[in-house]
Amino acid sequence: MSGWKGRGAIIAIALALLVAPRLITAAPLDMLDGGDARAVIDPAEESDANFPGSAFFFAEGAFDPAPGVETVKTAHVLGLDAVKAAPAAVFRGVTALDSYRALNCLTSAIYYEAGNEPEDGQRAVAQVVLNRVRSPLWPNTVCGVVYQGSERTDFRCQFTFSCDGAMARVPMAAAWARARRVAADALAGQVYAPVGLATHYHTLAVRPDWSGSLRAVAVIGAHIFYRNPGFNGTEAAFRDIYLGRETISGPARTSWPARPVRAPAELLAPPAPLFAAPSVPAARGWSPPPVPLPVDDGLPQSTIRPEYRNSGRPLI
Repeated sequence: MSGWKGRGAIIAIALALLVAPRLITAAPLDMLDGGDARAVIDPAEESDANFPGSAFFFAEGAFDPAPGVETVKTAHVLGLDAVKAAPAAVFRGVTALDSYRALNCLTSAIYYEAGNEPEDGQRAVAQVVLNRVRSPLWPNTVCGVVYQGSERTDFRCQFTFSCDGAMARVPMAAAWARARRVAADALAGQVYAPVGLATHYHTLAVRPDWSGSLRAVAVIGAHIFYRNPGFNGTEAAFRDIYLGRETISGPARTSWPARPVRAPAELLAPPAPLFAAPSVPAARGWSPPPVPLPVDDGLPQSTIRPEYRNSGRPLI
């Protein structure tokens, strides 16, 4: 019996050691918040406030502005430097077609660059495009800025969506309408002040080499925005006149895939005659013309469905 009593005592001590920490830590935690656990505020973001890059707004000290500098700080904007709003301007095309093209190009930039972001992120992208239009360092048209470099084949265009195949995806109607409204307001003269005179941006997931030579302005949505140093980053450098002539409305044709689409086998076969043709004597040396074969350049076959292969190309 003494052996069983000894084992029982050991088991009792083991259980006491397991339960004791819970009894010890529970009381102080209750005392810290006065017995009401709801008084403790969780600093983590709420699920309905989430957007691409939002985690950086909850990273304490990740981006600290210079001491004494007044910056903007809202749910979607984290100012890094004092900014001066870009000069207001109305971007109206010479003709109705020019205005349509400008609106369509700016909508494309907003949709493909910031389609899933809060409105602050979309307005910031639109302002960067229009800042470039007013700067002598870039073209003086909206479409010229948006599709600059799209003729290159090394994927080094100014806005990646214009040369990486992103425009082959059919836009979502609701998101496109939202981007179009933001674009229309920007072209009508609404200035988005928090982005200031920024002319560059990149996502928070990358850090390009050129970012070290520019001055960070703000983190807005999923992007961090920069302005040029020196004179090119001052208001005086944004005085170019908008030309109002939009000669293009989409990526340069040279950036489109040059590979011919493979035709189905039934389209490569010669058409069946409507009536029976008389036989041709072999002595005449006649032979049917060769059937053209698809070009095989060794590249992988496109996975884009045939009905979507022309998506993103301008209609006019």
